[in-house]
Amino acid sequence: MRITVSGLPGSGTTSLARHLAKVLEYRLISAGEVFRGMARERGLDLTEFGRLAESDASIDREIDIRQREIAEGENDIIAEGRLSGWFVRNADLKVWLQASLSCRVERIFSRDTVRDVETALLLTREREACEARRYRDYYGIDIGNLSPYHLVLNSEKFTVEELSSLVETAIRVLEEREGKEGSDNP
Repeated sequence: MRITVSGLPGSGTTSLARHLAKVLEYRLISAGEVFRGMARERGLDLTEFGRLAESDASIDREIDIRQREIAEGENDIIAEGRLSGWFVRNADLKVWLQASLSCRVERIFSRDTVRDVETALLLTREREACEARRYRDYYGIDIGNLSPYHLVLNSEKFTVEELSSLVETAIRVLEEREGKEGSDNP
């Protein structure tokens, strides 16, 4: 089973992907962690690194290509990242998490080293605009288009455990369907 988990910053994709990987005992590959690691390696914060990525398409392409190759070549894997649902073409289940901007900003403020909520809001808006431009310019992708996703869940409404339970139910349905289709073929 190949699963992608995507969503805007602060929507809970990393939390859900980590939880699912642990519960299902799947391998996790996270584009966001790769991106954050690359920013740290260069001594930049996420906003600065995002601006650099706007002028250097190789940064996004390196992350996206690496994640796609790994995820498409393995089973029992969760690919977490903003564009995972677009790039992991053979994913069995593509999940998008959504939450209001205010909820996402509060989460970002509480997890990142940000001076105050207003700064977190400003940085989140800048980051989202930067990413939307890059995805449109580099790949022709409108990040607001959720058509690649099989399941859209509200992470503001449900806890990570509840979200995981919903995804696990979807996985069971897909596995049962696959089992039935396999038994129909002699």
